[in-house]
Amino acid sequence: MELEVGGWSFSAHASGPDDGVGVLALHGFPEGARCWDRVSGPLAAAGCRVVAPDQRGYSRGARPDAVSAYALPQLVADAVGFLDALGWRSAHLLGHDWGAIVAWTVAARHPERVRSLTAVSLPHPQAYGAALRSDPVQQRLSGYLGLFRAMDGKAEQVLLADGAAALRAFFAGSGMGEAEVDVLVRPLREPGALTAALAWYRAMAPEDYAEVPAVSVPTTYVWGTADLGVARAAAEGCAAWVAAGYRFVELDGVSHWVPEEAPDQLAEAVLARVRA
Repeated sequence: MELEVGGWSFSAHASGPDDGVGVLALHGFPEGARCWDRVSGPLAAAGCRVVAPDQRGYSRGARPDAVSAYALPQLVADAVGFLDALGWRSAHLLGHDWGAIVAWTVAARHPERVRSLTAVSLPHPQAYGAALRSDPVQQRLSGYLGLFRAMDGKAEQVLLADGAAALRAFFAGSGMGEAEVDVLVRPLREPGALTAALAWYRAMAPEDYAEVPAVSVPTTYVWGTADLGVARAAAEGCAAWVAAGYRFVELDGVSHWVPEEAPDQLAEAVLARVRA
């Protein structure tokens, strides 16, 4: 399906009954909407209508050139636009990695549109920022940001070399087979696609993240203890930024790629919110 938002056309994957409970699923880097394939099945079987868009830069019809077009306020506006395009006054929001950052911000700034939030891997932006400033472990784990944010094209060269070997290596240990990894990596090998995906990092403005308020909707945060991008300090700091019912789901030994590695546990965490 296609979602027309802000003059752009976003491809999206939908599953479950048309009249099911709405779940909007927002992907992270470098995955695209297909990262939800293993999660959407159980949710659809439980009666949810799951819609997972390929977000800005990942959809061919929504790939502006300017880095500024990928700033957080615009990504949030896209997410709200998805709800409008679907005719959903509100929905359960599910986000992983970058999609979690967008989901946190939508829930914080547009709580009337969010029935519940399930954020995966990335904590509230304020919790992540605090850990990045003070926690040596988080500082070490976030060392890749310098490469991704540089505008000299080096990140594209590194990540796409040898058939995108470095991109594929991201998913080592996730439990995905070579064909599943290729589904996620192949679209980023299209001309301009990886540069657009990296623009999310390059458009980061400290004030956009430092000013995200606490979330006031029922929230579940899911984090794997083997996450190589998010330290425990950031994960545990998340609770301070939820002014509503909060649940922290810690998955022992699970990596950053929770939707692919622990889809059943993640689906159950979402359904617990839906049932509530």
